[in-house]
Amino acid sequence: MSYYASHMAITRSAKKAHRQSLVKKGYNEALKKNLREALKGVREAKAGDTKAEAMAFKAIDKAAKKGLIKKNTADRRKALVARMLKTK
Repeated sequence: MSYYASHMAITRSAKKAHRQSLVKKGYNEALKKNLREALKGVREAKAGDTKAEAMAFKAIDKAAKKGLIKKNTADRRKALVARMLKTK
């Protein structure tokens, strides 16, 4: 929160909007971390590992649903995951 201290909101509604943005930032960071860890699990997995593939697909779909990544990006990443686990 110290990052925002020099540009602190003045009105009550602006303060509330700032608080809400910090909460959303926390959710987005958690989603990003989950997505990164799922993709890392795929890179370390063996060929045909359906559990790693399912976890990655779930993380990618959630990120797309929440607006963290766009639908086409999600589709590309899912194709990449499938390709990675197929060819290892």
